[in-house]
Amino acid sequence: MVEKFIMAGDTALHVCDSEEGDKVVVLLHGYLENMLVWEEFIPLIYKDVRVITLDIPGHGISEVKGETHTMDFLADTLAAALEKLSVKSATIVGHSMGGYMALAFAERHPDRTDGVVLLHSTPYADSEEKKKNRQREISLVKSGKKELLAHTAPEAGFAAENRNRFRTEIEDLQQIIYLTEDAGIIALLNGMIERKAQSEMLHNLGKPILFILGRKDGYITPEIAEKMVSEHPEAKVVWLENSGHMGFIEEPKMCAAALLDFVRG
Repeated sequence: MVEKFIMAGDTALHVCDSEEGDKVVVLLHGYLENMLVWEEFIPLIYKDVRVITLDIPGHGISEVKGETHTMDFLADTLAAALEKLSVKSATIVGHSMGGYMALAFAERHPDRTDGVVLLHSTPYADSEEKKKNRQREISLVKSGKKELLAHTAPEAGFAAENRNRFRTEIEDLQQIIYLTEDAGIIALLNGMIERKAQSEMLHNLGKPILFILGRKDGYITPEIAEKMVSEHPEAKVVWLENSGHMGFIEEPKMCAAALLDFVRG
């Protein structure tokens, strides 16, 4: 993987690129993460496809651009990055928040989208309750209490029975939160609050779609996931039976196999 900074439009973007492979997969991390979360997953797929990862603007060491990072802004930044990297089209894999970005990319740049993978993510907009929770997180960050997010969010992402086994990974995720700029967290929370529902767009996209879901996911609960699956018969679906919200860490081999099978068609 070649690590570098590029200008994607007018946004400084931190990217990694394996640079080899006819088919391209872009891995988009979730909220309170950065591209390092894919470190153990990439070796499972990079021999078969070209892999590109990035720090989504507002997280990692990519640039923060204003008080709100809309999904449209993130999608257009990705499109500019692919242009800079001479990538005509790619399969866009989005984990959680990265899935919202992937959906916006597919909507705005369908000609550059080979397929969409929602990895523990949904096409639904935030419920009113979820919006209120995000506003509370904004208030926490503004009041200097970001450590409360670090103490709770990473562990909650894993199935209860997996937390001891992945204690090191949970601690790494906590460190990522401590190192994330407050302004970036707030910008992405505002962007998620504002995002629109994308179910209708997915129905009409005309591109391959894959849902990878965890049976023990506390964020995308089985009830929500089953509803999503029933409403999108056009999507291929893979259930990770022993995963929470972090299936690419909890069951990486199964997750990688599902992704490669999808990319190969």
